[in-house]
Amino acid sequence: MSIAVSSPPRRRSTRLLPGFRLSLGFTVIYLSLIVLIPLTALILRPWELGVAGVWGVVTSPRVVAALKLSFGASAIAAAINAVMGLIVAWVLVRMQFPGRRLLDAIIDLPFALPTAVAGIALTALYAPNGPIGLWLAEFGIRAAYSPLGVVIALTFVGFPFVVRAVQPVLEDLDAGLEEAAFTLGANSWQRTWMVVLPAIRPALITGVSLAFARAVGEYGSVIFIAGNLPLRTEIAPLLIVVRLEEYDYAGAAAVGLAMLSLSFLILLAVNGLQRLMATPGAGR
Repeated sequence: MSIAVSSPPRRRSTRLLPGFRLSLGFTVIYLSLIVLIPLTALILRPWELGVAGVWGVVTSPRVVAALKLSFGASAIAAAINAVMGLIVAWVLVRMQFPGRRLLDAIIDLPFALPTAVAGIALTALYAPNGPIGLWLAEFGIRAAYSPLGVVIALTFVGFPFVVRAVQPVLEDLDAGLEEAAFTLGANSWQRTWMVVLPAIRPALITGVSLAFARAVGEYGSVIFIAGNLPLRTEIAPLLIVVRLEEYDYAGAAAVGLAMLSLSFLILLAVNGLQRLMATPGAGR
């Protein structure tokens, strides 16, 4: 008498999506070609100068002044965009007025407009003989060919990031939360501060981070309005181009490495801040 031995049941695949290995492999290859390999080359190239050479480049007065201007002006521009972008997003979502759709479309112009064209337009407006520059000169303010001009250009290129990050979150915000706060006696300021801002805070931080990152690497719209004076109005991306024109590739890569390191540390701090704010009870 033969006894049939049943084979163990096959385990079902726990993969949620088919083609996981193929998708993961494609992702790793694509990121390597587009991001990892170029960044690795940037990190390795400066060390042709040696440790002392790299340190001498990144600590030279001209490079330090350019890095301070690039990162300082980018931080100021991001702070301005945080406030003004939030206000504009609020107006577009919460208010109805003639020309609203046109204004909504204009927000995206800095995305589509070539940066060189934006720089020329800003210079024509804020130059000492421009319409806005003449008006500012009456108050003793010099906009173009000064650090203020750099801030203006970086504010222009980073503005849409904050608006487009906050706007969809405001649109999806449940109006019942504000109505509930109103019935509990909260005034307009309390509803905004305790109900709306906590809901849009992650999106606002994301938009500000994108605006800051965009501003740090901006080149085309700044070089026309900045004046490009070493130690005064010279930005770090322009200094990299100057080093490349001098065939100092290792020196240019050293400046790029300094920018990469500072940007990574700042974005790492921003991510840490987002996680801290996402912790229950952190905002209390």
